[in-house]
Amino acid sequence: MKPAPHGQTPAAGICEIDEIELTDRDILDAMDHIPGYLDVSTEDFRLIYHLAHASAVDHLLGKISPASLLRNDMTPLTADLPMDQAAARIAASGYKSLPVLDAGRRVIGILTEADFLRRLKADSFLELMLRLIGDPGSFTHRCHETRVAEAMTTPAVTIPVVSKFEDVLNAFTRHPGRAMPVVDAQGVFVGMLLRKDFLMALHRRACVSAAAELAV
Repeated sequence: MKPAPHGQTPAAGICEIDEIELTDRDILDAMDHIPGYLDVSTEDFRLIYHLAHASAVDHLLGKISPASLLRNDMTPLTADLPMDQAAARIAASGYKSLPVLDAGRRVIGILTEADFLRRLKADSFLELMLRLIGDPGSFTHRCHETRVAEAMTTPAVTIPVVSKFEDVLNAFTRHPGRAMPVVDAQGVFVGMLLRKDFLMALHRRACVSAAAELAV
């Protein structure tokens, strides 16, 4: 059983889109370009900018959530499953990892391709393939005798299904893996959130926002 890697905790606000600091000169310059008299102080202007910025960020990112992106088309693993059967299940799933669940469908770990390499003391799949060619019997025996519980990463980093964009970004910042199990309020597994799906959703939202600006 391998401990989960400890990433560096991101500083507060890492997931925020930074506001541009406006000086009084910037504000007065902008107000000079607006026809008519504006009864707005520079401090009121900053407040309006702050609220508008927050609203724009929420509009851009608010719909990106685990609930809208999770995948649940895989068969999870159990801790007592032999590694050879786990490998076959991961390969059939098309994913690079699968969650490990207990009898109550709560996540107790995650098994990744990297966990296989680590358990079999290989630095790469090429090295593993060469060792398999040289001694297939030993490889088969070790995979059949070893259980998932002995190789999985635990505890797994999970994300609540109700999490917001900021929570997901912070979780992926802490967690180097390609996917995270998504759980409900009772901690029960509901699906997997892939890093690539999250980044693609962010990219699509940015493109939609840019296109809307150009259309104005």
